[in-house]
Amino acid sequence: MVNIAVMGYGTVGSGVVEVMNTNHDKIASSAAQQIKVKYILDVRDFSASPYKELFIKDFEIIENDPDIKIVVETIGGTGIAQEFTRRCLLAGKSVVTSNKELVANHGHELITLAKERNLNYLFEASVGGGIPILRPISQCLAANEINEIYGILNGTTNYILTRMIKNGVSMEEALAEAKYKGYAEKDPKDDIEGYDTCRKICILSDLSFRRHIYPSQVPTKGISQVEARDVSLLAASGDRIKLVARAVRTGESSVAVYVEPHVVLKDNLLANVEDVFNCIMVRGNAIGDTMFYGKGAGKLPTASAVVADVIDASKHINARKYVDWSAGGPDAVTDSALLENRMYIRAAISPERVRELFGCIKVIDVNDTQTAFMTEEVLDLYELREKIGDTRVFALYRVLD
Repeated sequence: MVNIAVMGYGTVGSGVVEVMNTNHDKIASSAAQQIKVKYILDVRDFSASPYKELFIKDFEIIENDPDIKIVVETIGGTGIAQEFTRRCLLAGKSVVTSNKELVANHGHELITLAKERNLNYLFEASVGGGIPILRPISQCLAANEINEIYGILNGTTNYILTRMIKNGVSMEEALAEAKYKGYAEKDPKDDIEGYDTCRKICILSDLSFRRHIYPSQVPTKGISQVEARDVSLLAASGDRIKLVARAVRTGESSVAVYVEPHVVLKDNLLANVEDVFNCIMVRGNAIGDTMFYGKGAGKLPTASAVVADVIDASKHINARKYVDWSAGGPDAVTDSALLENRMYIRAAISPERVRELFGCIKVIDVNDTQTAFMTEEVLDLYELREKIGDTRVFALYRVLD
């Protein structure tokens, strides 16, 4: 039997305990042994819970119990979660987490600590929730050199943009709906401003390109500045504005990574990813393009991924899973503004002047003061700014064909 502890009894932590209880026999069969939740650590009162006898408030009970072999960290953040994770690893316990913020900022450090002690630090649930993505990258696609990853990694922003596209509501109205349905937090800043997406693309980049990429190195723009006008103009022809994260190999050990809204053309698979669904595209040099699709969040889907890691860790009590990457640094990233794309622009400029600057274009809309168009030529952002000069730009998005 393997005894585990769950730290944090919020949405994901409670889901882990529920999945462990509901699917106990299936989990035992998959692990080839019984797995039992011995402790649940949380400072709040759960005296009415059916699991009330498992609750403790003192972390040292877990730290000092030699029977605890695996600890599930679902506290969140980088404060006490980081301290407790380090102490668990130092105490000889493998750790499983869904904490994307901790992995994105301190993953290399914690994996190295686990490696030194022949332990595992696993985090499948930190990126796609219930979508299996990290294990396929590190195992199923291990024979490939991955050249690019891009996709929709945040269900909240995708729901908001879907509502704006399909129902013509404002961003404020769509956000209110997302909060009411439980898709958005009371303070949705991490979602709306792209920080959640940034952390996820960092983790995907770490695994795919084998160096640690820090969120502070990733230019990040969310959807707060997306205007309904551009959403409706593009929707008329079936194109979509989506918050996209992208990482592109630019050298042997360097990558360009960024997060920002894109215009996704109607023939691109991402254009049809709606509501709270996520979609991650991985481009390998041998396999070509592969797609991973599903709900990227939610109590039970995320808990399912956490428990899958618990099963994996239980099978590798005395052996490490190969999850590793090297340290980061300034040379790990290159300037994402140099990546070339077609562009969507809405600016105070005449169609005639646009054609002088860009040659062949696709005009989306013209009024007395502005022209909305897509370039046919491929530009980086520096070339674009040089061409368009001081013209007032109201909207600018890269285009995904």
